[in-house]
Amino acid sequence: MSVRVVVVEDHPVTRLGIVALLRQDDRLDVVGEASTGEEALEVIARERPEVVLTDLRLGDGMDGVGVTSSLRSGPGAPAVLVLTTYDTDRDIVRAVEAGAAGYLLKDTAPEEVVAAVTRAAAGETVLARRVVARMGRRRVELSAREVEILGAVARGLANREIAGELFISEATVKTHLVHAFTKLDVDSRTAAVARAREEGLLP
Repeated sequence: MSVRVVVVEDHPVTRLGIVALLRQDDRLDVVGEASTGEEALEVIARERPEVVLTDLRLGDGMDGVGVTSSLRSGPGAPAVLVLTTYDTDRDIVRAVEAGAAGYLLKDTAPEEVVAAVTRAAAGETVLARRVVARMGRRRVELSAREVEILGAVARGLANREIAGELFISEATVKTHLVHAFTKLDVDSRTAAVARAREEGLLP
C-alpha cells in the first residue's frame, strides 16, 4: 500500500515541485493539495492522508503550526511534516510542540524529503541534519524523562505506546525526543539510541 500524502504550500510553483518530487516515488500517493491552512483542513478531512507535508508560513491565515495543532487534536490524525525555509529554534519548537512529526528545510536533498515522508508514515520523528546543527551541539546531558523515553524507544515502543506508558501526550514525547536528538547530535531514533548507549546513558 502506498502512503497517502497531502501537500500544503501557498506558492504554486513550489507546491508543483514538491508534488512532482513525491510522485516520482511509487511508495507515495499525493491525494490532495492546498494553498491555505483552512483549505488544507478541508482537503485532509476529505482525503484522509497518512502524512501531511506543510509549509510553516501560509500567508495571512492559519499557518503550518495551526494546521498541525488542529489535526493532532483529533482522532486518527495524520503525521505532519513541516517543510520550510525558516530554521530558528523558536519555529522548530513551536512546530514540534504542536505535534509535528518532523521539521525539514526546503534546501533538504530531494531523497531526504522522500525518506522523511516514509519515516513519518511509519511513526518516526524526523529532524533534518541542518536543523540539528542549527540548534547546536551541546554537552550530552539528558534529562531523566529524555533517558526514560529513549529507553522506551530502545525497547521498540512507538510514540503512542510511550505516551500511554508514561501518561503523557504524544506531542510531549516528540518534544522530548527532539530535545534528545539535539543534545545527542543525531537525526533519527536509531541513531539516538546508539549514541545514548555510547555515552553510557542507556544499558
